[in-house]
Parts: sequence; C-alpha cells; structure tokens
Amino acid sequence: MFGNRLTDAVKHLLIINVLVYFATLILFGEPSREAVNGLINERISDFTEFGKYMLAMFYPTSDFFKPYQIVTHMFMHADFGHLFFNMLGLLFLGPAIEYAMGKERFLAYYFLTGLGAMLLYLGVRFIELNYMGESPFAANVPMLGASGAVFGVFAAFAMYYPEQKLQLLFPPVALKAKYMVLIMGAFELFFGLSPIQTGVAHFAHLGGAIVGVLIIHFWYKRYRR
Repeated sequence: MFGNRLTDAVKHLLIINVLVYFATLILFGEPSREAVNGLINERISDFTEFGKYMLAMFYPTSDFFKPYQIVTHMFMHADFGHLFFNMLGLLFLGPAIEYAMGKERFLAYYFLTGLGAMLLYLGVRFIELNYMGESPFAANVPMLGASGAVFGVFAAFAMYYPEQKLQLLFPPVALKAKYMVLIMGAFELFFGLSPIQTGVAHFAHLGGAIVGVLIIHFWYKRYRR
C-alpha cells in the first residue's frame, strides 16, 4: 500500500525527539525531590530546580509558565518509556501519513495537532481550576510529550486507511484501524473523566485526535472545491 520506507519528516522528528530527551536529561537533569515537594506546596524559589521540566508546558497562570513551552513541551518526555512508545507509534504509522499528505503538509498537520492537544488540555484545566474546585496548585503541574501529535497521526491513519489492520502490543490482537482508534479514544475519554489519577494528560491525547479529524475534513472539503 505505501511501503516500509522511513520518510524524511518522520525521520527528523524521531531524531529531534530522541536528541532533545537525552540532551535535556544531561544538561538539566531530573527535578530534585525538594523541587517536587516545593512544586506541590508552592515553596520553590528557583525555577532551574525543575531540571528538564523547565521545557514542559505549565498552565499560563502558573509562575513557572514561559512562552517557549508552547513549542518545547512537544519534544519533552517524562521518561524513556514515554519517549519509546510515542516514537514507536510515530515510526510505525507516520510514514504512511507523510506518504499520503506530502512532507510539508504532514509537518504542518503534526504541529497543529500537537497545539490542538495543548489547547484542549488547557481548556479542561481552566474548567477544573475555575469551576470544579481544583486546587490552585494544579496550575503548577506541567504537561509534556509528543502524545497529542502522535494521536493526531493515529486519527489520520484511521481516516486514510480505515480497513488496514493494526496489531496491538497488549493484548496482541489485530483490529482494523478505524475500530482501534475509536477504542483508544473511548479509553482516553473514560480515564479523562474518571476520578482516578493516572498522571497522563488524557484530554491532550483526545485533543490531538479531534483536531486531526477536523483538519483532514477541512483539507478534504477544500480539495473538493
């Protein structure tokens, strides 16, 4: 259908994400226990104590928010497992979408879905902070990772290749792309609404997928005109 060639944009995104992960780990390190405790209790005075999380995305009302985080958070990952599974998804499905869209449009799509993921996450955080009694300290909990953009890639794959079967790792079953992405979205919505604290920005994942679907519909309508 589209071959197994590693396309240019996907290759460069993989390289940048891996380099940023290890470079920030070496240069800034992990945040200290004191920094984490200070974050929770709002007693931290030196932003540099956050280590690599200086490049994660803090809520705009947080004292730790910096404008550059709008971009840098998409290349940051909490740990190696977080990086590995995001890059695995990008590696497996990204080339097919770049092949279908072209390099420039794929890159635009990738970053727009990443930004869409951030906007939905911030919108949900706004509701939690202002209408649901969430502690003001929640503004100091950052989000990070390429997951929103990668979920955008998943959504695009389901739209371009809905009948293509994909193999799950856990459990090891194969499903058509259109069903797998719907199931993934349902899980993200369930855990996003659940009171269970997973430490995962589920609404950011949903945001990436939703914005991806909207972008593809917009492009398709424009093409038909």
